[in-house]
Amino acid sequence: MKFPVEKMCTMLAVSKSGYYHWLKSGPSTLWKENQKLSSLIKDIFEDSHQSYGAPRIKAELKALGFKVSKPRVARIMKANYLYAKRKRKFKATTDSNHKYPIAPNLLNQCFNVARANQVWVSDITYVQTNQGWSYLTVIIDLFNRKVIGWALSDTLNTEDTVIKAWQMAIKNTTLTQPLIFHSDQGIQYASQRFTNLLKSYNDLVKQSMSRKGNCWDNAVAESFFKSLKVEWVYWHKYKLKSQAELSIFQWIETWYNTRRRHSYLGNRTIKEFEIDMYNQKLAA
Repeated sequence: MKFPVEKMCTMLAVSKSGYYHWLKSGPSTLWKENQKLSSLIKDIFEDSHQSYGAPRIKAELKALGFKVSKPRVARIMKANYLYAKRKRKFKATTDSNHKYPIAPNLLNQCFNVARANQVWVSDITYVQTNQGWSYLTVIIDLFNRKVIGWALSDTLNTEDTVIKAWQMAIKNTTLTQPLIFHSDQGIQYASQRFTNLLKSYNDLVKQSMSRKGNCWDNAVAESFFKSLKVEWVYWHKYKLKSQAELSIFQWIETWYNTRRRHSYLGNRTIKEFEIDMYNQKLAA
């Protein structure tokens, strides 16, 4: 049903001349900008696997040359029903019921470090597939939050988990300064096979362990697993363990370590953070 212009203008409390002026002038500059931003924000949101909220999207827009406030990004996201995935609990893996010696907590929740290879943290989690559980071990450098070593294994044996991840981490690293290696009290980390490996570095590597049952002592590794599960794993159904391994490789190596923006790094990517640190070092 159509209504006369005069009647509609009266109902909406606008003048007839004002209506025709709006009709002739077309969309406003602000409307056009919001349409362009909406399209960009949708693309960034999908590219982030629907994990980015307004702060990270604002940072990504800035990198693309767009100066936009966080509230404006949030309004556009809300208008387009774009809501970041939320974290939830996941299955723990720690088996600390063993008789191996426990290392002291050298880290003591001090997660801010001054250089690369100063503190590495490690943890293990489960990944479900139709072929059974796979076990993901990661080693993260606290300096830039980069995953420098990881392993997906069929067993929880020390050789298949932490040693395999350690071998990846150490492959492209030359340790010249003291390193703290921090983990929980799991049997893989306390085992003689692994502790002897760390001792082989002639006191250059000091082992550190969280207090029993205290997840906050290894909060960075815990946070990494939450991000992995919420942003990626929970949205995939793995029939084969080989599919899980390829999928996790994709998330870690082509997203998390290279393009994902990290709140700890000021919503910079690891690469951007490393470039900034290098430039600061040159300027010093």
